[in-house]
Amino acid sequence: MSNLAEGCLRVGQPAPDFTATAVVDQEFKTIKLSDYRGQYVVLFFYPLDFTFVCPTEITAFSDRYDEFKDLNTEVLGVSVDSEFSHLAWIQTERKAGGLGDLAYPLVSDIKKEISSAYNVLEPEAGVALRGLFLIDKDGTVQHATINNLSFGRSVDETLRVLQAVQHVQSHPDEVCPAGWTPGEKTMNPDPVKSKEFFASI
Repeated sequence: MSNLAEGCLRVGQPAPDFTATAVVDQEFKTIKLSDYRGQYVVLFFYPLDFTFVCPTEITAFSDRYDEFKDLNTEVLGVSVDSEFSHLAWIQTERKAGGLGDLAYPLVSDIKKEISSAYNVLEPEAGVALRGLFLIDKDGTVQHATINNLSFGRSVDETLRVLQAVQHVQSHPDEVCPAGWTPGEKTMNPDPVKSKEFFASI
């Protein structure tokens, strides 16, 4: 974790492993990122429990969790709050600004080690920016985005990029053009063969 805490985490590198307490089905459980090896992982950070944009993101991922599971993907949410705060928020109904039951683990990063390792810790505020990382079955970071604190992310775009990652990994002779979605044309990364794609658009 130390080399990645120095600000050099990039796509194509191993995702920093961690062991932490998470709330899973309203119970405390110790999880490790490496426990999910063999699956894809959407690892996303958010600033704080009991705030405003955060519950809209967390519940949006939960409501569409089955779509991720169908893609052999686990979702993990992380903030610098304690597991006790996570549990209280989950036990608060959505109409009151809570989360209600969640379909995936909510991880406590109370020591701020995970958010530091992924280079998303905002030092002045002491909270995580809205970082999102797509990690493949081998534990390699394939995609990373970081939003500032005041605006949320898109589940649709996360799913689209995940599908693109999975497609090129299972079709190594293809690449996905801008905005690609499953069923659309890909291209061959070759100066001659790529013209077939450009001629079709």
